[in-house]
Amino acid sequence: MAIVCNPDWLHATWSFYRYVPSVAAAVIFCLLFLVATGLHLFQMFKTKTWFLSALVFGCLFEFIGYTARAASASQEPGCWKLMPYIIQNMYILLGPPLFAASIYMILGRIILLTDGEIHSIIKQRWLTKTFVIGDLLCFLFQSGGGGLMAGSRDNQSMTNIGNGIIIAGLVLQLLWFIFFVIVAATFHRRMILVPTASSLKPGIRWQNYLHTLYFVSALIMIRSLYRVVEYAQGNSGYLMASEVFLYVLDSLPMFIVVVWLLWKHPGEIGMLLKGQEPFTSGFQLYNYRKDSKSARYWADESNLQSLNDH
Repeated sequence: MAIVCNPDWLHATWSFYRYVPSVAAAVIFCLLFLVATGLHLFQMFKTKTWFLSALVFGCLFEFIGYTARAASASQEPGCWKLMPYIIQNMYILLGPPLFAASIYMILGRIILLTDGEIHSIIKQRWLTKTFVIGDLLCFLFQSGGGGLMAGSRDNQSMTNIGNGIIIAGLVLQLLWFIFFVIVAATFHRRMILVPTASSLKPGIRWQNYLHTLYFVSALIMIRSLYRVVEYAQGNSGYLMASEVFLYVLDSLPMFIVVVWLLWKHPGEIGMLLKGQEPFTSGFQLYNYRKDSKSARYWADESNLQSLNDH
């Protein structure tokens, strides 16, 4: 495992960090994402909403990333090992695209639950596929660029190419999210103007689900914009000069995303589609029992068949 020692690391042309990274901050977020991973895993199995597996893996990626960052931060400044640095960069970078994949899938299920395909500018059967494929491209761009940078740290030309690929992936992710919000907002507006019969059922809180999507999407877009500027400025840029930017504009927003989705858990949508009893908070799942027959009012066999088809 390569060790790079540079007593003048703060003023070097390229450096792992432009500050002394905090072990405590990395450990705190490592533990926070570990707990979030366990809770989301429990909620996913409790509700059998397997489409949220990408969200669980995103939490796991964040946990691995901050574990590696804690290991890197514990090393002597200027003598950081390469592998922990690479792992933390890659996994912290790639967690949010996995969050995005689950968020995209939620909109398709909201449309299905409300019988609102007529109000969507993209057919429901293509909506999830369209956004997940775009998200996969973002993921591949960012992982490919990160891998290229990791394997060619001593080759400035290849490092620049890798950096450019990451920026392209981040910009694509940002634009894709903007398009997603436009699609969701258009559906929302049309549904308010001409509601479907299903959307008027009091147990289907479809507007609450959409508000959750808007909120978490905004946080991921803020994080993506920060990352675009950070990579565009380069290793010696202003955003690389302080660790505060990472935690305020990436770590904290992403943790809020996972906590918000623990609270406003989208498993409620999946349970309604299956004819099971809904809940108003994800935290109710810890003493939830699937023994109610009354919830069949909220879903029917056509919904179940449509869900299986998509």
